Amino acid sequence: MGFAFLIILALIVLLLLYGVSVYNKLVRLRVLVEEAWSGINVQLKKRHDLIPNLVETVKGYATHEKETFENVTQARANAMQATDVKSQEAAENNLNNALVKLLAVAEQYPELKANQNFLQLQNQLSVIESDIEKSRRYYNGTVREKNIMIDTFPSNIIANMFQFTKSLFFELENEAEKEVPQIKF
Repeated sequence: MGFAFLIILALIVLLLLYGVSVYNKLVRLRVLVEEAWSGINVQLKKRHDLIPNLVETVKGYATHEKETFENVTQARANAMQATDVKSQEAAENNLNNALVKLLAVAEQYPELKANQNFLQLQNQLSVIESDIEKSRRYYNGTVREKNIMIDTFPSNIIANMFQFTKSLFFELENEAEKEVPQIKF
């Protein structure tokens, strides 16, 4: 009887240790997701801060494109006010579309395309877009790991007991990337 009791006690201790281990991993993944989201926000803030300078530079050359400027400004304001992943995703997609239109306007003005300030702003925007992509990939990777842990057995038992919830992926759709590139010789 004493030996059976020790075996049962050992099994209970092992189950508790496993439960603590899974709980700690879920907490770590939740913190990593929050950290990754913070990284995306830093990159988006850089982008949002750069846009007014880009708009003002283009405005100096293309004064009759008022609607385009207003669309970019409104899309930027909406993106800065977004509070959760889904609303941020929608707002950033609208901002991407507005920026594509702004840069298309810039293409119509050869003197603007040669302007050093514009070229520098365009280069900074390109670097920031690349950094956003890296941050988004890191965020989505941590979300994937957390969601897998929440969905798989037996860790899903611990996740449900402590009400861990799945996180949403963050996808930015750039319509320009979907288009077939035009090659001209």
